[in-house]
Amino acid sequence: MCLIVFDWRPQATAGARFTLAANRDEFLRRTAAPLQWWADAPDVLAGRDLVGGGTWLGMTRGGRFAALTNYRAPRDMRPDAPTRGTLVSRWLMGSSAATGTLPDSALGYLDEVARDGALYNGFNLIVGDWTRGELAWYCNRADRAPALLPEGTHGISNAVLDTPWPKLVHKRAELAQLTQPTQRASDGSDVPLERLIEMMRDPRVAPDADLPATGIPLERERALSAAFIETPDYGTRGTTALRVRVNGARLDVEALERSDDDGSHRLVRPGAFERHERYVIDTAR
Repeated sequence: MCLIVFDWRPQATAGARFTLAANRDEFLRRTAAPLQWWADAPDVLAGRDLVGGGTWLGMTRGGRFAALTNYRAPRDMRPDAPTRGTLVSRWLMGSSAATGTLPDSALGYLDEVARDGALYNGFNLIVGDWTRGELAWYCNRADRAPALLPEGTHGISNAVLDTPWPKLVHKRAELAQLTQPTQRASDGSDVPLERLIEMMRDPRVAPDADLPATGIPLERERALSAAFIETPDYGTRGTTALRVRVNGARLDVEALERSDDDGSHRLVRPGAFERHERYVIDTAR
């Protein structure tokens, strides 16, 4: 996952508490399963990396959420480093490689992850619990401890939280606009998730003068500056839109994924295969 923008309103007593739009960028040769309920963990809804076994973004019936992006540092890559996707799946499945159990809080989990953070190649990790109103972030290449995220509209690409790369700045601003109350339809409904998907599937590249310098060739830097990436060997493999709404004593969760894989691992570029899931979390329990 290489571009995530999200609007976080933990104090919301009605309407959207969490709205997210995210692109997963990956090598085309790397096989993955699309968004689905996991057979070996029935409460987990996520895609799955079939090489490393983890995932890039997912959620649970109980209200847990996690997402990950890689941190771009080509000179700092270790081929023997453990897979980063299991950092997401551990939180979703509620199990720790070290202890067998996890801390209850998102921040407690990230504190545990940070103790071994240096073992991994660079990553950003967001974990949360919608029922507790918690969302926390950690980057193992930042000089910052794990922290709870403040209310507002944020973005992560392949640098630390809210680093002003052009695609992040533009998509974060677009999401902020689309989540304004003035954007609601006459019946009070929110902007459809399909519109968030279309927002993210933007192939425009940034001007060379605005490109970050991350240690890769200019031509590659230019290609990766698009929100929706398309190169012969690497690109945006899927787009996810997600909304969590407060509705009395429940949370209504809706997720939409559009990807290049119909489940058979035969890729169609750019993909148009969609999966749509809705479920309810009872917060009165």
